[in-house]
Amino acid sequence: MVDVATAPKTGGGSFKDKDKPVEVRLSNIIAAKAVSDAVRTSLGPKGMDKMIKTANGEVIITNDGATILKHMAVLHPAAKMLVDLSAAQDVEAGDGTTSVVVLAGSLLGAAQKMLNKGIHPTTIAESFQKASHKANEFLTEVATKLDLADRESLLKSASTSLNSKIVSQYSGLFAPIAVDAVLRVIEPATAVNVDLKDIRIVKKVGGTIDDTELVDGLVLAQNVVKSAGGPTRIEKAKIGLIQFQLSPPKPDMENQIIVNDYRQMDKILKEERQYLLNMVKKIKKSGCNVLLIQKSILRDAVNDLSLHFLAKLKIMVVKDVERDEIEFICKSTGCKPIADIDSFTEDKLGYADLIDEVQSSGSRVVKVTGVKHAGKTVSILCHGANSLVLEEAERSLHDALCVIRCLVKKKYLIAGGGAPEIEVSLRLQEYAKTLRGMEAHCFQAFAEALEVIPITLAENAGLNPIAIVTELRNRHALGETTAGINVRKGAITNILDENVIQPLLVSTSAIELAAETVKMLLKIDDLCAGRELEGEKVEGYTSKHQCNTGCGIGGLVVDTFQEWEEVFEKAGQEGAIETWLNRIIVFGVLVFVEEGPSGFFVGWEEEAEECEA
Repeated sequence: MVDVATAPKTGGGSFKDKDKPVEVRLSNIIAAKAVSDAVRTSLGPKGMDKMIKTANGEVIITNDGATILKHMAVLHPAAKMLVDLSAAQDVEAGDGTTSVVVLAGSLLGAAQKMLNKGIHPTTIAESFQKASHKANEFLTEVATKLDLADRESLLKSASTSLNSKIVSQYSGLFAPIAVDAVLRVIEPATAVNVDLKDIRIVKKVGGTIDDTELVDGLVLAQNVVKSAGGPTRIEKAKIGLIQFQLSPPKPDMENQIIVNDYRQMDKILKEERQYLLNMVKKIKKSGCNVLLIQKSILRDAVNDLSLHFLAKLKIMVVKDVERDEIEFICKSTGCKPIADIDSFTEDKLGYADLIDEVQSSGSRVVKVTGVKHAGKTVSILCHGANSLVLEEAERSLHDALCVIRCLVKKKYLIAGGGAPEIEVSLRLQEYAKTLRGMEAHCFQAFAEALEVIPITLAENAGLNPIAIVTELRNRHALGETTAGINVRKGAITNILDENVIQPLLVSTSAIELAAETVKMLLKIDDLCAGRELEGEKVEGYTSKHQCNTGCGIGGLVVDTFQEWEEVFEKAGQEGAIETWLNRIIVFGVLVFVEEGPSGFFVGWEEEAEECEA
């Protein structure tokens, strides 16, 4: 426990807090630092990877900080704040998700030392916030202005991001793909942001990562339906995207129809045939020759008879298009989703020069090229030997795309390899000498905390962190602002010669977000448990309901009667067998609903026990 009673006196007099706030603050700092230490070994090009086993048994291998923390089972509320911090950095910059958490952990360690000296937590929090703004000013001073026409610098930035990934050996392939993809969907002269939804990554197991390619158009992972003998290649395609089903209609409720006469059966089949034929004729009349069918959960989206008619009319069919693909397909081809056969008209069709099903590294994909809105969207067809490699390749590509997006948003570059952190640290220490009182101590602590990035880079590369960081600090003091840690040579070199550069936005965002999170954590002085609602599920709780078959020993307060479905999930049951009044039998478990003073009470019988009444 931190003993503040014996804290040494500082300029403004030491601050002594009550025991509970000290304990809460210490608990929060320890929990957050534990999360920071967990991902610290993954930082940099020589960082280690983590193998994560998810709740459903899926295995993920990655060293991406945001991915690691997203799947980590974190219980402490302060530790969850660091998970949210990593997610915020992922949204803002896309890269630096590990750095921001490591930096936050280091700042919390520095704050803990300040607290031990008797400095008030509010003073520390506000000083850290000011120091982060000053640090970003210093970073902007050492940054280099970038022109988006400078393709070489964009490639170096993307390569630097990829070098710390599992797929780092493919940075020569991924970097040009990321740069070209972003530049195709923006207007470099005027763009201030990039919508990454315009760049779609399609994953296909088969081949190697070397087979990954950029497609100027649309790639569909679904195959063309060939069972009825329809075409697999269409030139000058007119594309229709339907959200209705090409199959016989079904009644809303499950009904059983008994046919006892073969003439009636013939009539039913004839009606079905005519119904489908009319629909297919309307599609052909509009001029459509490629039909994309959205996946349906109600009934079969398309049946064999309708496929036969479509094949006869030389219409290519691709079914099971996912709902989240609809927007991208519409933007790429210019088509509009059609929800009803009566609204299937020519003005809702999209256009492409060629749609072809091609063999690509052992798997088949549908390529749509020469689309109407060329330049608005691009697709990246990513290959990999297995799903683990494929998933990590997608995450790495996403980070590389985000790096280029950062350079579009803020057109400045800085050196990598720990160089900016050390430079800012030295400048902040000099600036701290101009301040007075507690603030000077806090600025000094903030500056020292920034050194965690070069220290971690050196540790993960197997170098001596003390010797490396001391030399790095010395070189920067002599005016070498671009001197950084060269992990390949194990020495301090001019990091620009190694082409290790990164966007300014990644570093400024990381420092600002880390300082904000530390400020929030330091200003917490108590941890309160939420009030339990009356009737909320408590072990051994028995409801007032009396029955002959058993007693409810679990319960849940709900606001409306309709929320009884949640009870099924809570009780681990599905579906109802028999219902009457306010009692429901769910697979033999009695569920009952009673109206109480604070809402509806829903209980269920977990163990069959005889009622004493």
